[in-house]
Amino acid sequence: MQQTRTFTDKVLLVLKGLAMGAANKVPGVSGGVVAFVAGFYEEFIYSLQKINYKAFMLLINGRFRSLFHYTNGKFLSLLILGMLISYFSVSKLLDYLILHYELYVWASFFGMIIGSIYYISKDFDEWSKRSLVFVFLGIIAGVAISFLEPAKENDNLWFVFFCGMVGVSGMTLPGLSGSFILILFGNYVLLLVDSVNALYDTLADLVVLDFSFINDPDRIRLLEVILVFGAGSLAGLVTLSHFLGYVLKHYKKDTFAAIIGFITGSLGVVWPWKEKIFKLNQSGEIILDSQGNGIIDYYDRYFPTFSSAETWLAIFFIFVGILIVLGLAWYEKKNQKPATR
Repeated sequence: MQQTRTFTDKVLLVLKGLAMGAANKVPGVSGGVVAFVAGFYEEFIYSLQKINYKAFMLLINGRFRSLFHYTNGKFLSLLILGMLISYFSVSKLLDYLILHYELYVWASFFGMIIGSIYYISKDFDEWSKRSLVFVFLGIIAGVAISFLEPAKENDNLWFVFFCGMVGVSGMTLPGLSGSFILILFGNYVLLLVDSVNALYDTLADLVVLDFSFINDPDRIRLLEVILVFGAGSLAGLVTLSHFLGYVLKHYKKDTFAAIIGFITGSLGVVWPWKEKIFKLNQSGEIILDSQGNGIIDYYDRYFPTFSSAETWLAIFFIFVGILIVLGLAWYEKKNQKPATR
């Protein structure tokens, strides 16, 4: 059902989409956590479930108004708008901050995940042995994924489609970072850097009516890759949302318990104190991507030295991250109260 939304609601929904888009791009951070803490996770999943055979038939028959209403289009379109804005704005800012202030960015995200765990857990008032088992299983799964070794890059289009299906999980499954999964598959640079840059350059060329890229086989290949990746992401979004919708409907407490555990286990991915270990060729030289940046093989995590001012500043940013999440959650809850009357 479509909800009546004020102008403020619409602006906030775009901002939530912006936050989801930014979170999805950062390895180790899940846009699903944003949806969960901001209070629109279930509406998001149930809206995605409406992208089904009936929606397809409405589209084929040209019943666009009915399609928009059936799929909760107002909600999804505003959210997706925020994600698209984020992809070409906030995510660029994050790239800059990670490049120049990496420790403090990771510390902030670490704090935001701690805040998310606290916020989600405090309202989970029906703890049982069964719930604790699901929390424990979620923690094990999150930790196991955190320490897997990345594979080599693979631009086979079937594999790219699969990467899209699995990588989109960060939007729908709190605690599972789609970007981190793409790193494990070896395709993070290919799919979220090289192909996105190729798309951006192509759009810029089209604006000035420059079609010379048609004769560039590398550009065409990257455009094929991002097209297939997008199709895989859409397929994954729809199929995973149907699965999550089913488990939320029939096993809501168990699902929430597993999500709490999974988010807790994912803390290892965003541990602030880590050193990048880059991929090397046979000569022992760092392998570079198309942008001239070293390709990360894995992270070597370590405990900080507490005599360093940098460590205490990072700890400060952990608390900033916690306060950001709790502040946003408090604001969301405060705004929801009048709507329930």
